[in-house]
Amino acid sequence: MASASTADSTGRPPAQRLRGALDQLAALSTPEAPTASALCELAGVSRNALYRYHPDILHALHKLQRQRHRDPGPASRALQRLRDENEDLHHQVTKLAALVDHYFAAWQESSSLLQRRERELADLRRNAKPKLASIRK
Repeated sequence: MASASTADSTGRPPAQRLRGALDQLAALSTPEAPTASALCELAGVSRNALYRYHPDILHALHKLQRQRHRDPGPASRALQRLRDENEDLHHQVTKLAALVDHYFAAWQESSSLLQRRERELADLRRNAKPKLASIRK
């Protein structure tokens, strides 16, 4: 096995070989999760080097393992569907709340404008001196 700091015969560093091997394992359509041993063997890197020098690749491997182990049964699928629906409803409620705020602000503005116009009209009526016009000629 190659060491953690040296390139192999192709000249690629271990991190690059590990990422390539992880991509190959992820592309496989097998139901079983890939192992660290399989990853290291495919990349030509020791497991010790993987654990010691490449924690980011190890984290990606664990993520891939969790995805492969996850067998969504009917209950899990129903739960996920409900969670997705709940998230959609949450977004709709947020939009509706924004609309309610907008229309409430518009109502308040219209109401205050109407009150001001009514005061102006009342002032005009008080200050107007009615002139009586005769209907007879």
